[in-house]
Amino acid sequence: MPMAIAFSFAQSTLFSKSPLFFHINGFRSFAFSTSAVVSWDKLRRQKWRQPVASVLELGGVKMAKDDVVRDDPTNNVPDTIFSKIGMQLHRRDRHPIGILKNAIYNYFDTTYPDKFDKFDDLCPVVSVKANFDDVLVPEDHVSRSYNDTYYVDPQTVLRCHTSAHQAELLRKGHTHFLVTGDVYRRDSIDSTHYPVFHQMEGVRVFTPDDWEPSDVDGTSYAAEDLKKCLEGLARHLFGAVEMRWIDTYFPFTNPSFELEIYFQEKWLEVLGCGVTEQEILKRSGKTNNVAWAFGLGLERLAMVLFDIPDIRLFWSTDERFTSQFSEGQLGVKFKPFSKFPPCYKDMSFWINDSFTENNLCEVVRGIAGDLAEEVQLIDNFTNKKGMTSHCYRIVYRSMERSLTDEEINDLQWKVREQVQHKLNVVLR
Repeated sequence: MPMAIAFSFAQSTLFSKSPLFFHINGFRSFAFSTSAVVSWDKLRRQKWRQPVASVLELGGVKMAKDDVVRDDPTNNVPDTIFSKIGMQLHRRDRHPIGILKNAIYNYFDTTYPDKFDKFDDLCPVVSVKANFDDVLVPEDHVSRSYNDTYYVDPQTVLRCHTSAHQAELLRKGHTHFLVTGDVYRRDSIDSTHYPVFHQMEGVRVFTPDDWEPSDVDGTSYAAEDLKKCLEGLARHLFGAVEMRWIDTYFPFTNPSFELEIYFQEKWLEVLGCGVTEQEILKRSGKTNNVAWAFGLGLERLAMVLFDIPDIRLFWSTDERFTSQFSEGQLGVKFKPFSKFPPCYKDMSFWINDSFTENNLCEVVRGIAGDLAEEVQLIDNFTNKKGMTSHCYRIVYRSMERSLTDEEINDLQWKVREQVQHKLNVVLR
């Protein structure tokens, strides 16, 4: 069951409504390709181009740059995304993402001793089948588009959610497991969206021996157990908060729910979840079972728990940020350091039928990197000839220093050049 795809604040899981499924309150969500984990040996044997010097090591396995970024017409993974693959913020015990992951682990270890298997080093390069087909994402769904997903080749992607590993783990016999990892989506540029973020998915499988003594059907039994588990997790993370369950729809669970908590004087969506569709279990060889699954976005929750105002900060190496957090200290409130001034640059152009905002954001990120704070559509109109013009405001700001007029003008000039060249638009 897909779980790592929701995204209501800063990226979440399969359980939410966003690019993969819808768009909620300006925030995003998502879902996932033969084997969930692609063989590195197979990738390395494919001679797409001469090996490059850049090599990452993940879980003891070395990965060359040309395993991910290739001179292939279907490859849309930029160098900036490859550079993030080896950083694995979720495996750093003194980083807010790692601290939150360990706090969730602690809850499951305490509540279900020796029950849940944990995976946080699975390869982020997965097959299209694992990322989409195995979690029942329709073939014509927008999330499969090259505008939304990073493709290594036509059959391989950077996982869009941790649910990409669910089917393989079920086939291998795992019945209780948590999967944490970095996931990748082409997305907007603002304070709560980033093309790389982190998700956690949880799955629990039941046998008839579990629910038959309770005199309720398997689906009702799993739903009740799921709610009890996740209410306990919410209290573990947020304290004695008011909660409510919202009935919703996901193609991979039935029934499906969203959990909201009343926190800091407003209702906050925490995660999406549900009882796994039987088709997913059937394909994994578990025809007599029922299961539940949930998915949550770690950045989304960490921004709330640690009072972190901008998602780019998670990637900062500035000691003024990193020194504020300690292993095991959940919810330490971030103390902002100097707020450097923003610089605004507007750009107008006539769009074509193939234009998408995600492609524009990829161009801006490729040039400005994390200096791009926001890309916002501020005006659009269609003239009498049927031509449509968009005007975008790009906000440049460093989290660590003041930018000079010279470097901002240079960035904007390069952005204009590349937007015209790569997106085939006409600047105004």
